[in-house]
Amino acid sequence: MNKNRLVTVTLTALAPMSWGSTYYVTTQFLPADRPLFTGMMRALPAGLALLALTRRLPRGEWWWKAVVLGALNIGAFFPLLFLSAYRLPGGMAAVIGSVGPLWVAGLAALFLGEKPTLRTLLTGIAAALGVSLVVLKAAGAFDTIGVVAALGSSASMSAGTVFTKRWGRPEGTGPLVMTGWQLTAGGLLIAPIAFFVEGAPPALDGRNIAGYVYLALVNTAVAYWLWFRGIGRMTATSVTFLGPLSPLTAAVIGWAALGQALAPVQLLGMAIAFGATLAGQAAPKPLRAATAPGTREPAAPEAPEIPAAPKKPSGLAKSL
Repeated sequence: MNKNRLVTVTLTALAPMSWGSTYYVTTQFLPADRPLFTGMMRALPAGLALLALTRRLPRGEWWWKAVVLGALNIGAFFPLLFLSAYRLPGGMAAVIGSVGPLWVAGLAALFLGEKPTLRTLLTGIAAALGVSLVVLKAAGAFDTIGVVAALGSSASMSAGTVFTKRWGRPEGTGPLVMTGWQLTAGGLLIAPIAFFVEGAPPALDGRNIAGYVYLALVNTAVAYWLWFRGIGRMTATSVTFLGPLSPLTAAVIGWAALGQALAPVQLLGMAIAFGATLAGQAAPKPLRAATAPGTREPAAPEAPEIPAAPKKPSGLAKSL
């Protein structure tokens, strides 16, 4: 792995690592039983702040593309994720969500021309196994709605990753602008659902406000900017293999800050999932100079980015 690619992978990895802190912040700083309001507060203020900073709105076809990407990456992903976290027993939702690399491998083959290899499939299975060992608790009652929601959240984020790569960006538009568009669109989609399901916003104290500021700025605005930046420079499959870092980070924070014990089987799972993450970053065979279908960016992962030319959430909430 050359130096430029190493820097890109490292910076992109900071996004899922930041998302791994969501469980701690949610349970220690935020009002209980308001998952949809929290999802809206993560997305909408951050998106509006980025719009004010960049002062650029979509044009032409990018109005509907921004809405589609915002719905896939934020607007549908957050509610489905929380729904599955509340309806499934501890950790099961995170396990189902960990099949994301396999979703992306299939979608990338269809829309990006990134043919999955046997190594990719085996690495995806290993990542899911590792996450399972880390977060899966004793099995509970099977809940069809919860399982469908977990699969839907994983498929939504995976599709968002692939189509973000496929459509690229408008000429002269950087990842910060794209992040603002998607967060705003996603937040606006969540807002009416949050008010309909949960009612009026709760009263907030200083601790709550500090938690929401962290989620909106660090956990969402910066993290999603790094994520979308990474999608522009890496293959979609390589990016999604960084996802297991989120539940792994949550487990480490739970151990360090909340005194949650890590059993030997969990340590083994962390080693397997981390190894799969590293294996997923192995540079694929060099691709020809042609771009991936429908993109404006080279498909090679090391291609440089073109500049301006609540109820306590269960296991899956740890991987938000």
